[in-house]
Amino acid sequence: MQYRQLGNSSLLISTIGFGAMSLGQGEAENTRLVDRALDRGINFFDTADLYEQGENEKKLGRMLKGKRERVVLASKVGNQLRKDGSGWDWNPQKEYIIKSVDGSLSRLQTDRIDLYQLHGGTLEDPIDETIEAFEILQQQGKIRYYGISSIRPNVIREWVRRSRMVSVMMQYSLLDRRPEESCLELLKENHIGVLARGSLAKGLLAGKPAEVYLDHSREEVEEAARAIQTLSGAHRNAAQTAIQFVLQHPAITSAVVGLRTMEQLEGIVANGTKGEGMERTGMERSGSEPSGSEPSGMEPSGMEPSGMERSGIERSGMEKEGLEQRKSEGEGVKREAETTEVPALQEKEINSLFGKVNANKYELHR
Repeated sequence: MQYRQLGNSSLLISTIGFGAMSLGQGEAENTRLVDRALDRGINFFDTADLYEQGENEKKLGRMLKGKRERVVLASKVGNQLRKDGSGWDWNPQKEYIIKSVDGSLSRLQTDRIDLYQLHGGTLEDPIDETIEAFEILQQQGKIRYYGISSIRPNVIREWVRRSRMVSVMMQYSLLDRRPEESCLELLKENHIGVLARGSLAKGLLAGKPAEVYLDHSREEVEEAARAIQTLSGAHRNAAQTAIQFVLQHPAITSAVVGLRTMEQLEGIVANGTKGEGMERTGMERSGSEPSGSEPSGMEPSGMEPSGMERSGIERSGMEKEGLEQRKSEGEGVKREAETTEVPALQEKEINSLFGKVNANKYELHR
């Protein structure tokens, strides 16, 4: 497993993230899955207070009990459940966010959330007030860093301009290249990490039968899947190739993949040789902490409703000096893990994929 620095934070996270939304109901199976992910070097786990009406946070909290120092833990806020259980309403208000974090901390059985994300966002939000809430929680030590989960370029631009967020979670895959035109370069220039979800395009790039996806016809999806398969083989399966396409972009920090079964997990990590793995809360680089979240309603075509998100080469910031400092501080755990690198895509391979799917195919949602 490789690790990259998340934006301007001191967190080093695995290039494959564990999207906990897909966890099943079997406690023993979930525990084995999480333990295996840790053994495979995955240290980034993502959930949200909305998922299963808070039960998903509870599950993850139980799974990570006694292992908290080995992970970077992320959750999301902004969708307020109705008391009658009929659904949820978008609520980015300062008071609600400050109050909500305590519930997440309790459910996750932890004293801090490493990355707290606004689960959406609109231009009608009281953005400065929302940012102030995250800043207060950071000062209180309840969260370490904050970001947003959004694919709306106009909202992202406002947060880049006004906040000190360290990350944006957004959908990105060979079949959804909108972020290339709307956001990725902006975020890279501002040293804000990108957490990519939907890298497998609902499984369509990893063997699922083709169907219409966004503005792509069934035939176009089939062609993209064939292109992925052509670059795959014994060295790298289709799912790994699709994820490597995402990770080759310099703006991407990690591909967050929804995992439910051991087969899915083993299908996206390399079958391993023994090597040195790094697992830690933050697995931080040297340097002081900097001072210093999906939308209401329906997403643009092909996206899921608010909150219903499913769930990349080692960054140069992971210097030996930084790792040694973390080791000496005792905050990181260096351990032997099963790792072997999935071969990265070569430039020729990347160009062949770019030629299969046009980034300008669909109208950008601005």
